[in-house]
Amino acid sequence: MHEYSIAYDLYATARSAAHEHHAIKVKKISVDVGRMAMVNPEQVVFLFDTIKEDDPLFQYAVLECHEISPETRCACGYSGNEIYLCPKCGALPELVKGREIVVTNVEIEVED
Repeated sequence: MHEYSIAYDLYATARSAAHEHHAIKVKKISVDVGRMAMVNPEQVVFLFDTIKEDDPLFQYAVLECHEISPETRCACGYSGNEIYLCPKCGALPELVKGREIVVTNVEIEVED
């Protein structure tokens, strides 16, 4: 189950950013998840919630996943979202977006 390692990596990334900025609370972690990443975002959120359970810094933290649609391009000049067959020439297009899992924002609270 690779969702667990992804959830843990998201937790570790947010925790590192929170410590770096002297946070007293992590509020929200925003993540872009490509549709072609072969990851179930609901499972990642569930596992993240389990991992953060014993960490007071993450007591109220929410993991928010945004699904990213695939984008492809082909040597013939086609650019679009066909992932298996280029509609212009019939070749296999290159996937340029939609496989990533990226932390885009970590919302924290700091002391005044």
